[in-house]
Amino acid sequence: MSFNSSSNFFTSKMDDALGWARKFSIFQYPFVTACCGMEYMSTAAGHYDVDRFGAGFPRFSPRQSDVLFVVGTISHKMAPVLKMIHDQMCEPKWVVAFGVCTCTGGFYDNYSTVMGIDTIIPVDIYIPGCPPRPENVIDGLMKLQDKIQKGEQSRTLYDPKTKIGRPEHVAQPYSIQQHIKHIEA
Repeated sequence: MSFNSSSNFFTSKMDDALGWARKFSIFQYPFVTACCGMEYMSTAAGHYDVDRFGAGFPRFSPRQSDVLFVVGTISHKMAPVLKMIHDQMCEPKWVVAFGVCTCTGGFYDNYSTVMGIDTIIPVDIYIPGCPPRPENVIDGLMKLQDKIQKGEQSRTLYDPKTKIGRPEHVAQPYSIQQHIKHIEA
């Protein structure tokens, strides 16, 4: 990016401009199936305010969304519905696994629960926790914004036999000092 002082305008790559614009206009589709939905809703409330990240207005049509928030336990009966919703989304699209049950199946180790949605659809950001704290959600949202701005998308499915496929993008909790600084701001 450069600035031309004689004609007072910026020049930049179109991809950089689109990445910046997409970063702050996240149209999320909440796919809520379990108890983590309560924490997901509290993150959108005034105290944490995800609207400042451009993610405050959820869409309830996959065709109008670019981020799929999968919140809660996914059963094998629900897996085809989740896959269909993911397939209906337009490119570019991103997926967030919200909560330990969504990320890995959680404490459900049985015949009816999917052991991580990354066995069905590619996941971009993992936000673990039972339920994840709002600070973790905000950290995950900021990591997602970085991926969106760079134009990165996960296209890898997890293979449980080889243990290959899970990306390194896992939200980390804030330290106490960061949390206090965030509350005071």
